[in-house]
Amino acid sequence: MTAEARVAGIAWLLTAVYYFYQYALRSAPSVMLPQLSETFGLDALGTASLVGLVYYGYSPFSLISGAAMDRWGARTVVPIGALMAGSGALLFATGDLAAAQMGRFLQGAGGVFALVGAVYIASKSLPASQAATLIGVTQMFGMAGGSAGQFVVGPMLAAGLGWDRFWLGMGLVGLAIAVLLFFVIPRSPAKPSEGNWIASAAKAMGVVFRNPQSILCGFIAGLLFVPTTIFDMVWGVRFLQEAHGFDYGSAVLRSATVPLGWILGAPAFGWLSDKLGRRKPVIAGGAAVLLACMACVLYEPGIFPPYVLGTLMGFASGAAMVPYTIVKEVNPPEYSGTATGVLNFLNFTFSALLGPVFGWIFQLVSNGSRTPLETYQTTFHALLYGIGVGIVLTFFLKETGPAARRTREVVPQEMS
Repeated sequence: MTAEARVAGIAWLLTAVYYFYQYALRSAPSVMLPQLSETFGLDALGTASLVGLVYYGYSPFSLISGAAMDRWGARTVVPIGALMAGSGALLFATGDLAAAQMGRFLQGAGGVFALVGAVYIASKSLPASQAATLIGVTQMFGMAGGSAGQFVVGPMLAAGLGWDRFWLGMGLVGLAIAVLLFFVIPRSPAKPSEGNWIASAAKAMGVVFRNPQSILCGFIAGLLFVPTTIFDMVWGVRFLQEAHGFDYGSAVLRSATVPLGWILGAPAFGWLSDKLGRRKPVIAGGAAVLLACMACVLYEPGIFPPYVLGTLMGFASGAAMVPYTIVKEVNPPEYSGTATGVLNFLNFTFSALLGPVFGWIFQLVSNGSRTPLETYQTTFHALLYGIGVGIVLTFFLKETGPAARRTREVVPQEMS
């Protein structure tokens, strides 16, 4: 390995750690909702809205982060994102509602630079044959952070740590990460001036958005993410308590097996895709397993031993990261950051828009005479169709894996 590759590998690793950090910020409020409600004087819906502001920053800044990365490089942009996320945590710690709202928005806006930055560094400076593996490992860091935000922070609060002191400490950690990122990420080669940056960024986004393959990647990733981001992370504990009668502690443990499965599945599917040299079969295979798991969760959860079904469901959902590799392979290399940002935007906008829809359906069907289990089955049965649509859309993707590229290169040579 060359010295440049080693430096890039260290930069990617630190950016993945930053992704762990921002995911912990995203999930930590779930274990302190009563304290937040009391401090800010909000009811349950108001507290949930405050916590959800992170996605209002995350989604639009996905576009900004990708275009900025392509223009100025990771060394300039990623540390700014960490600085925003750390500052957001400090604002959240003040206990003032307006500051907390701005802080939560900044946590999302700054946090998006972590995944986009890690993918950018991997695609620009590390071997293309390892691209899917590295992206999968990056997501592993994120889901590990999501788990830590619950299972590390919860005991800390139970031991007497104040919620505001937690956010103060996390804010300082974010500022330290920003400094380290600035010194570790290698400087990008200077790019010639392209005039108006907004115009050039709009041109890059136009190229990516007009590519039907980009839209397909966004829809497929979104459809495969929804069972995790909406069903498990929002409704999972409540579903297990109300529909199956588990106590709170058992429900939390069972629901947590889904992100734990993600930790294993995301890098495993990336490695398998690189090993096979194919992208589409890996996505379709993982989605098929996810479909079977989702059906079992809703209708036949007892056929698996405890904790196995959730882990398998999370593992299979890791296939949703493979489109992040495809989207940069179907777009011009100079727009790799923009392509990742566009996919992130489509993915999380998809989840953000569908979240309230499922809430509305749940309220609508829960007013009837159905049992709690029937209510959840009626509400989330559509997820099965969504995963099925994701599988069908996969067949319309262009195969971009190394094996397919080699085949396309050999065929013209043989014909000549």
